[in-house]
Amino acid sequence: MAFRAFFCICLWLLCGLCGVYTEETVISVTEGESVTLNTGVTELHKDDKILWSFILNSSEIGLAAIFNQILSIYDDKENNERFRGRLQLDEQTGSLTITNINRLHSGLYKLTIISGVIKHKSFSTEVYGILPVPVIIRDSLINLSTSGSSVSRCSLLCSVVNVSHVTLSWYKGNSLLSSISVSDLSISLSLPLEVEHQEKNTYSCVINNPIRNHTQHLDISQLCQTSPESSRTLVLIVVFLLLFLLVVVVVVVWMFGRRRTYTRAKQDAQDNEEEVDYTDATFIPHRALDADAKGRNQTVYSEVALRR
Repeated sequence: MAFRAFFCICLWLLCGLCGVYTEETVISVTEGESVTLNTGVTELHKDDKILWSFILNSSEIGLAAIFNQILSIYDDKENNERFRGRLQLDEQTGSLTITNINRLHSGLYKLTIISGVIKHKSFSTEVYGILPVPVIIRDSLINLSTSGSSVSRCSLLCSVVNVSHVTLSWYKGNSLLSSISVSDLSISLSLPLEVEHQEKNTYSCVINNPIRNHTQHLDISQLCQTSPESSRTLVLIVVFLLLFLLVVVVVVVWMFGRRRTYTRAKQDAQDNEEEVDYTDATFIPHRALDADAKGRNQTVYSEVALRR
């Protein structure tokens, strides 16, 4: 295994000096998809050799090879961390497949085929991000009066977030109205549009990159007009608030009236309070002997004298 790897590396260096990569294929793919770099060979023979490499910062990194019908994939190397678990090599054709591709895999791939003669191919691969669906919202609704007539104009915004290498555009039918583009940075884009809510024209907001596009159609009647349901809801809210305020006022007036009545009654009671007299009670004891009781004490009754 070590000898085979050493042989392939030496062969890469040798082929890099003895050949020119004149045949180049441009491939564009969306992030998360799989892409196959085809050798164009129907079937490899026993002595055919396949060498795949990736150009990174002007350095050529080996990815995979077929030598003596033995497949070798070098995604476990330290400098191949970005390809770990993503490379597949077809043993019959030598084609290389990259699964779950992302933007780190954009770049130049080189292929060397040794089959009696040395052939070279290169693949320029560009990986684009997943396109979001544009979102259209109403920014404002303006009523204008001109020459005795009233015109309502609706201001809209079409927005996308976290995008790069895209163009965002407004269309009226098939006619381009305005557009904005972003290249390398991953940012958010917004594009305004102003329409009259009575008009019947067809508007759409489109986001696209070189390989994909998403379209969001504008429904003017939904975004730019107040629906009857919304009006009824607003009326109900206003009525509820008025009733609530009325109840609060009634409760406050009732509590204030009760407080005034209580205060007046308390004041009247203090003004009419009578003087209270207190007396001391003096008990006068009487003890009598009952002749029939044979000298035993009987019930004693007392007289009470009140003194002021």
